[in-house]
Order: sequence, then C-alpha cells, then structure tokens
Amino acid sequence: MWFKNLSLLRFSEPFDLDAAEFEQRLDQRRFRPCGSLEAVSFGWCAPLGKDTFPLVHVTNGFAMVCVQKEEKIVPTSVVNEILSERVAEIEESQGRPMRRKERDALRDEVMQDLLPRAFSHSRRTYAYIDPKGGWLVADSASVKKTEEIASLLRQCLGSLPVVPPATQERPSAIMTRWIMDSDLPPDITLESECELRSPEEDGGLVRCRRHDLGAPEIQNHIEAGKEVIKLAITWNDRLSFILDEALSIKKLRFLDLVQEEAADVETSDPVERFDADFAVMSLEIATFLPRLIELFGGENLQSKQPVV
Repeated sequence: MWFKNLSLLRFSEPFDLDAAEFEQRLDQRRFRPCGSLEAVSFGWCAPLGKDTFPLVHVTNGFAMVCVQKEEKIVPTSVVNEILSERVAEIEESQGRPMRRKERDALRDEVMQDLLPRAFSHSRRTYAYIDPKGGWLVADSASVKKTEEIASLLRQCLGSLPVVPPATQERPSAIMTRWIMDSDLPPDITLESECELRSPEEDGGLVRCRRHDLGAPEIQNHIEAGKEVIKLAITWNDRLSFILDEALSIKKLRFLDLVQEEAADVETSDPVERFDADFAVMSLEIATFLPRLIELFGGENLQSKQPVV
C-alpha cells in the first residue's frame, strides 16, 4: 500500500469521529455495481478489498478509506451513428426537420437502449484522514477525483470543513529561487525535471526532463520572467516526487530508507502486509507534510476558510 500521488486537503476544524461512527456514516453510500440503466455508480468499498472487511481501516490513528467508481462505456461514435439513423427515419416519416429538444430526447433514448449492453470500467481511489495532523490525503493526480472523494464524504458526514493547503509564500516563487540561486534547504535535493511558465495570460510553457536544472538555458528562461510551476525533488533521501505550484505531489516514490523500515515487518499475509506498509507510509507523510508547509513560509491561516 504505497501512494503514488498526494492530493491534499486541510481540515479547518478537528475531525473527531471514532472509527465505528465513521464506518456507520460511510455505510449509507456503500458501493454497488451499476444497474442495467445506470451510466455510473460511485460509493465506498473496503480498503482491504473484500466486502467482509470494514469500510474504514485504522492504523496508528490514520483512517484509510477507498472509493470505487464504475462507469458504463458507450462510445460517442456509436451513439451518434444510431441517432443519425433514427433522426433520418423520423424526419422522412414526418416530413419536417427535428427540433433540438426532440433530438436531445432521442439521444437519451438511444443511451438508455445501449446502457444494458455496454461494458463497464471500474477504478478505485484510496485516501486517508490524519486527524492529529488535520489532513485529508488522496492517492490521486486529479483534482477532480479528490473533489469527488471530498463531496462523497460531505454527503455521508453532513459537512467536511476542508480547504486546499495555503502557504505564506507562493510555491512557484520559492521553487524558482531554488533553481536560480542554488540556495537549497539542507533536506532538499533537486532532480532533473521541471516545468516553467510565463506569468502572462498566453505566456509560454517550457518542460525540461532529464536535464541539468542549473544549465544556462533554464537560467535564461527564468531571467526572461518564467516561473517554476513543477519541480522534481528528493526530500531527506526518503521521498522523491514532482511538486507543483498548488502543493500537489505526483510520481511519489518512497526511497530505500523508508522501504527498509517496512521490510522489517516480515509477513506473507496480505492484510498484515497492507497494514504494515500503510503504517510506515502514513507516519512518513505525517512527518513530511509540516516540513512541506514550512519550506514555503508556513501556513497561511487567513485563507483557511472551510468548504463545509
């Protein structure tokens, strides 16, 4: 159980539900497969995979949850082809062009006819709540998916006072300074990937991969006004990742020092392995997140207005 991305939301009020009550609240939106006429189904499933396991898996106070989303796959080209045939038949029989509302209604009918025969695609997204640190952490590279998780939690809990993390200094300004001045904090190492963007509305975008970030051409882009909006970093020889200007983390890797700690727990049981990895991972992230905020001047408490 190792997250590959960190999409972060900050609690503005304490999260104090115990595991039993949390489980009970989530159970009202337990995942069920799509019905024959449903295009999508979205709900909670057991993090450990089996329906007999709880919807909330707690280790060291961290509460892991998992959402499952199933979507029917109906190709647009198929819908359009059938729709065109039916429109042509109706227009010929009635001797008049169909109105827009009629076409839209007919499109819905075509979709309803196709849904029972459509294949489906299902995906799971894991997240956990760190009540002590005040974080909701999702293994997602997509803001939309994280918002879906937060929205589903909000439906089950009644409210979810969370906001995106905000810092005193702009991450893009600090990351630009790191490359420009080579003045790095002792626990930060720059890797060989970054993305720069001009602050102008239609400004240019430069992506650099497997590149010396101290090279003159990158310095020239910065001197011309571009800012670093994504940067590959290693933290403390324990985590490597790409950080963006919104403090989202992608391509997260837990390095040897962390993996060795997890390997200290020797087990062939999948549940015990999941639990041990989750324990090491969540404690590592709990240590890292305060430092992440500190790197950018500390938390901006004035922006901590919750989305209830």
